[in-house]
Amino acid sequence: MRGYFGIGIEGVSKPMNLGSLMRTAHAFGASFCFAIGAVFDTREARLADTSDALQSLPFHDYPDLEAFQLPKGCQLVGLEFIEDAVELPSFRHPTRAAYVMGAERDDLSPALLARCDHVVKIPTQFCVNVAMAGALVMYDRMISRGRFAERPVRAGGPKEPQTPHRHGEPIWKQKQRTRLLKP
Repeated sequence: MRGYFGIGIEGVSKPMNLGSLMRTAHAFGASFCFAIGAVFDTREARLADTSDALQSLPFHDYPDLEAFQLPKGCQLVGLEFIEDAVELPSFRHPTRAAYVMGAERDDLSPALLARCDHVVKIPTQFCVNVAMAGALVMYDRMISRGRFAERPVRAGGPKEPQTPHRHGEPIWKQKQRTRLLKP
């Protein structure tokens, strides 16, 4: 799958939620995790992270929103249960994205919402646990951006295996060949 993604929480106060999110991010192939303005020692999150994600992917602990930075070209996607947010099943995930959620029992700050390129929501009746919300976003990214066999019309799994991806020539070679063939 092309691109990369990271995921984090603003103002997280429960280390177990951050640890669960980091473990799930590691499982889904995240490139990095982050916390903005965490109100506990983020090393406590290791208690819920049985995969030891901190040994496998970068973790950025920003003291506040002013210090928060993303790689060039990375789009910030806020996950917020607000009326104007795009429902997750209708959202096209950016190739390079960082997903951010608000802390437990709190929303994203207005300043962080203003920095978001996109805001999405999970179409549920009420908010779910922050680690669960992160898992749903990462799963949606995986199934919408990954290559999987088509779902069958009837219940069950696909009967035929997925066709392997066929790579073409590099674009510069295609252009060169086109130029040589022109009279």
